[in-house]
Amino acid sequence: MDALFQQILEVFRNLFDPPALIRVLEQKEIMLAAFVALAAIIFTETGLLVGFFLPGDSLLVTTGIVAWNADWPVHYLIALLCVAAIVGDSVGYLIGRKAGPRIFKRQKSFFFRADYIRKAQEFYVEHGAKTIILARFVPIIRTFAPVVAGVGRMDYRRFLTYNVVGGIGWVASMVLLGYVLTPWLDGPLKKVFGPEFQVQKHVEKVILLVVFVSILPAIWAAWRERTKAKNLPAVGSPPVETSTSA
Repeated sequence: MDALFQQILEVFRNLFDPPALIRVLEQKEIMLAAFVALAAIIFTETGLLVGFFLPGDSLLVTTGIVAWNADWPVHYLIALLCVAAIVGDSVGYLIGRKAGPRIFKRQKSFFFRADYIRKAQEFYVEHGAKTIILARFVPIIRTFAPVVAGVGRMDYRRFLTYNVVGGIGWVASMVLLGYVLTPWLDGPLKKVFGPEFQVQKHVEKVILLVVFVSILPAIWAAWRERTKAKNLPAVGSPPVETSTSA
């Protein structure tokens, strides 16, 4: 048990250094500890207010890369992390439902930012219930969106539906991108940069690309909403008069 705990700590120590994290996770003896640590991180980031600073997209992509290189059972990994993400959002919802509007009045501290709650609320107002899905792909917002849904007392069955769809979509897409991109990019890029090139040594660039792609749906939705708003006639504006020739 002590060895397992030490391995979990090793994962956390390298959490914000993707190349180092990959080297740690690729050790065969650490797979069980890795699964436990990864599930705990995803749960904390999605379910607890203190988890807003934890890596989400980058961690899942890194996990996918490791799953390919270390021959992890990726189906079990995705299932476990989906459960962690879904349970995490449900806990966030309950926090918001129990705390209510009081949560907006909390003092700013290292572990809490009221501004993030307000940004999530604005995102929720703009996108409605589908925020629970879209927010999965937006850092920080994904931590606070379920809290806002709880504060607003969104019907839990409806919330749970969006939660499950968003949780599975987010985890599966991010992990599988890392899992698929590794063999897909490794070969072609070796031809360009030489036989010593390895995707895992340039994981930051892959992650930046994936994170950008992951937020495109939210950017697209925001652009559509703004376009619709611009095309709507102003409230109370007089009708346009047309001249007719005698």
